[in-house]
Amino acid sequence: MDSFPIDYPRVVEAFEFLQDWDARYHFITELGEKLPPYPDDERVELYLVPECMSTVYIRAIRDGDGIFTFRGDCDTSTVKGVVAILMAMFSGKSANEIGGFDADAEFEKLGLFEHLSPSRHVGVYAMVQRVKRQVAAVEESRA
Repeated sequence: MDSFPIDYPRVVEAFEFLQDWDARYHFITELGEKLPPYPDDERVELYLVPECMSTVYIRAIRDGDGIFTFRGDCDTSTVKGVVAILMAMFSGKSANEIGGFDADAEFEKLGLFEHLSPSRHVGVYAMVQRVKRQVAAVEESRA
């Protein structure tokens, strides 16, 4: 399985370097553009995050060693960048690591929540929960 194209520690470094929020928003949009094309046959309800105002799809994929990577897409550029950050946070981790990972704390550390609208904050929380539920379901199906 290919590794995820966005390295989360580099995202953190870029946020620390880019102090201006206009530059950070531009960077977030660029991250979304780096996502590989999302397969049309995966644009199904199973991978949809219905709580998001934007149309967001996220799919968890487990390799033979129990490590997850993700595919995702969104119809708006800013949220697509947030999807990319979220997937970078979780990619390369096991189900246990993902289950115990505090994505809210990471988004707080990046300062994203103070610059996202309340409805987008709810959407991000829904994405995190959808990822964790998908990972748990994949693990359960293998048991």
